[in-house]
Amino acid sequence: MDSHLRPLTVLGSSLSKNVLVKVKWNREYRGTLDGYDQHMNLVIKNAEEVIGDKSTGVLPLVVVRGDVVVYISPSEVI
Repeated sequence: MDSHLRPLTVLGSSLSKNVLVKVKWNREYRGTLDGYDQHMNLVIKNAEEVIGDKSTGVLPLVVVRGDVVVYISPSEVI
């Protein structure tokens, strides 16, 4: 695999940028990626929590365990 396509490299290039994180249980977070580790645990700032199709509000800081992440995507609109 090319080094520029490794998951942690892609996460590194997404730091301080808007991301969409889909997790288990039909839940997602949209916010600014503030940090991550080798287990893909994520720190997201100003995260809008969406359950199903309904926003539950914005949380100042969210830590997401890597084992519940379904996918992470760059997001233009938060």
